[in-house]
Amino acid sequence: MTAPEGSDQLVSDWVRFDSDRVVTVFTGRVELGQGNLTALLQMAADELCLDPEDITLVPADTARTPDEGYTAGSMSISVGGMALRRATSAARVLVLAEAARRLNAAVTALSVNAGTIMKSGEATGEDLRVIGCDLELDIPVADHADPLPREARKFSGTSAPRIDMAARVLGTPFVHDLRPEGVLHGRMVRSSALGATLKSVDLDGLRARPGVVEVVRDGSFLGLLAMTSWQAVRAQEWAQRNTEWGAPPGPDVTPLEVVQQADGPVQDIHTRDGERPATAKSFEVTATRPFISHGSIGPSAGLAIWEDDRLSVKSHSQGVFQLRGAMATVLGIDADKITITHTPGAGCYGHNGADDAAMDAAILARHVPGRPVLVVWSRAEEFCNAPLGPVMATKASAGVDDFGRIQSVDVSVNSVPHANRPGTHGAPNVLAGTQLATPIPFPVSQDLGPERGGGADRNSVPYYSIPSVAVTKRLVHDLPYRSSSLRGLGATVNVVAIEALMDQIACETGQDPAELRLAHLNDTRAQDVIRAVMEMSENHRVTDEGTGWGLAFARYKNSAGYAAIVASVLVDEEVRVTKVSAAIDAGEVINPDGAINQTEGGIIQSISWALKEQLNFEGANVATETWLDYPILTFSEVPDIAVQLIERPDDPPLGCAEAVQGPVVAAVSSAIHNAVGARVTDMPFTRDKIITAMM
Repeated sequence: MTAPEGSDQLVSDWVRFDSDRVVTVFTGRVELGQGNLTALLQMAADELCLDPEDITLVPADTARTPDEGYTAGSMSISVGGMALRRATSAARVLVLAEAARRLNAAVTALSVNAGTIMKSGEATGEDLRVIGCDLELDIPVADHADPLPREARKFSGTSAPRIDMAARVLGTPFVHDLRPEGVLHGRMVRSSALGATLKSVDLDGLRARPGVVEVVRDGSFLGLLAMTSWQAVRAQEWAQRNTEWGAPPGPDVTPLEVVQQADGPVQDIHTRDGERPATAKSFEVTATRPFISHGSIGPSAGLAIWEDDRLSVKSHSQGVFQLRGAMATVLGIDADKITITHTPGAGCYGHNGADDAAMDAAILARHVPGRPVLVVWSRAEEFCNAPLGPVMATKASAGVDDFGRIQSVDVSVNSVPHANRPGTHGAPNVLAGTQLATPIPFPVSQDLGPERGGGADRNSVPYYSIPSVAVTKRLVHDLPYRSSSLRGLGATVNVVAIEALMDQIACETGQDPAELRLAHLNDTRAQDVIRAVMEMSENHRVTDEGTGWGLAFARYKNSAGYAAIVASVLVDEEVRVTKVSAAIDAGEVINPDGAINQTEGGIIQSISWALKEQLNFEGANVATETWLDYPILTFSEVPDIAVQLIERPDDPPLGCAEAVQGPVVAAVSSAIHNAVGARVTDMPFTRDKIITAMM
C-alpha cells in the first residue's frame, strides 16, 4: 500500500466487509482538527449507500491503511476524499454485480438503500454488507470505480456533526493523555541552538534525580526516563542547568536582513512574454515575514514501545508512513518492524515537532524494552526545537499604462526553505537523528516543485491577466535555524506582496480596488468571489478617523480554492481588526459547517500572523520560550467574521483551509493604509512600523 491517492490500489486497501454487518473504511488521511474525517465518512457513506453510523472509519495507520502521503496542502478532500469516493464506489459496484448474479437480474435494475439491495425500488432481501463478506476485493479500484451522480448523494453537502467531538470533550483522545500500564515519562535535554554540541553533562547526577530510572546519551542526544511526568520535568530542568553546549555562531544581522541581502543563485519560476510600454508608470511593494512558530496550543508528543524487536508508535504526525521510513533509517531496522498509528494531538499547521517527539520516544523506549515511553515536549522546546515558519521577503513591481491597465509584473522571492519534512530530499529530517554520535544531518533543501504547488514560490505568479510577467526565487541557506512547512508555505507573503501592489495601483491611479481586480481577471469564478465579498461587506466598508477597510483576493496555489476578503480595522494605540467578510469558492463542499469552521480558523490565525507573531533570537539560539515572548491573538480580539460559501456542487472539491491565509493578511495591510495612509507590509504590522511608515 504505497501508491498515493489510491491511483493504482486495490478495493481491499480501502474497504473491508466483516461478519455481523460490520463495514470498515480506511483512509491514509488524518484528523488534525479540520473535521475532515467527518467529511470523508460522509463521502464513503454516500457511495456505499449506508448511514455514516454503520461505517467504521480508520485513519492513517502504517499497518492498516493506504499510504496517501502527508495530510497537508488542503488536499484531504480534493485528493484523499476523491480517492476514497472512487474506492467505495468500486466496492458498491462489485456488490451489485454479485447481487445481480444471485438474483438473476440486470445490474441496472439494482440499487442500494441503507444497505439493502433494491430491485426496481423493491427490497430483495439481499444486503450489501452480507454480500460484501463473500467477495474478493483484491481488485484494482480503477477497474470498477463509478461514483454516484450528485443528485444520488444523501450526505455530501450536509453539515453532519463532527464524529470526533464527543471524544474530544469527554474522553482522553490525545497522545498527551495516554497512560498505558507501566508507562515511563521521557524528557529531552537540548540546546535552543540547532547543531549545538553537547560538551559536558553530569550523567551520575542526572541518574540520581528523584524518580529517574534511565538516562540515555548518544553523541549530543540526551534524554531521561522517569516514573512520573513531574519527576521527568524536574530532572529535565536540573539537567538543563547542568549541561554545557557548544553552539554554532549566529548571524551578525537579523534573519530578515540575511534573507533580504542574499545574493545566491536565482531560479526562474515563470515567464510570460508581452510588450512592456516604455511610458508606463512604475509601482513597487516589498512584503516580509519574520520566522514564526506553529503556535499550537498543545506541544508535541509521542508514545513508543519496543516488544520482541518490533516498535509501535502513536503519533500526531501528518505523515505516518514518511515518519516510519525516517525512523527505520535512524534506528537501523526494517520499516516493516515499525507500526505507527495516528493519534490526535494539538492541531498543527504543517511540519511541527510531532515527528521529532515520536522519534525521541522511540530512541528512549529502545533502552527499556517492554515499557511504553511517553514524551511530551515543553512549550520552550516547541518554540526552540520544532521547525520554524520560514522568514521571507517578496518584492513585487508593476508597470501600468496611461489607462490604468497593468502591463507588466515582476515578482522576486527570497526565502529560507519550506520543505524539510521526514523523508524529503532522501533524508530522515528528524532532530534526534542529527544529534546521534553517528549523525544523519539535515540535507540542503531544494524546496517543493510546481507539481506540489511550489514552496517559497507558492502563489508568486499573479493570477491576474497581465501581458508580461517574470517571477524568480532565491533560496537562502545561510541561517543556523531549522525551517520547514507552515500553513500555506510561501503563499501568504507572496499574496501580500501582489495584493498590496494591486491596492497601491488602485489608490494612486484613482481606481476602485474591486474593479481593478475584476478588469484583470478572466476567470469568472475569481470574479464571482470578489463581487460576493463586496456585496457582503457593504455595511462595514467604512473609512473614518482611524478606521479603514481593505480588499484582497487569491486562488490558493493558483489551482485550488478561491478566496476574497474584506477586512475592516481600527487603528488606535494598536491595530484591531473589527470585521472580516470572506467569500469562498471551494468547489463541491462536503460539509459546509466544517468548511466554514476551517475558514474562520484560518482568518483568526492570519490576523494573529499579521499583527502579533514573531520569534526572537540571540545569536544561533531561538530566544522565545513562553507565550509571554510570543503573543497570539486572544479570544477578546477575535473580530466579527462572516463567511459565504459559493455553491459549486457539480465541480470537483478544491480545498479551503489555507485559501484565506494570504488574502486576510493582505486585506489587513490595505485596511491600515486606508485608515491612516501608511502602507505597512512587513509582518507583524506593529505600532512602531505604522508610525515609521507615516513619517
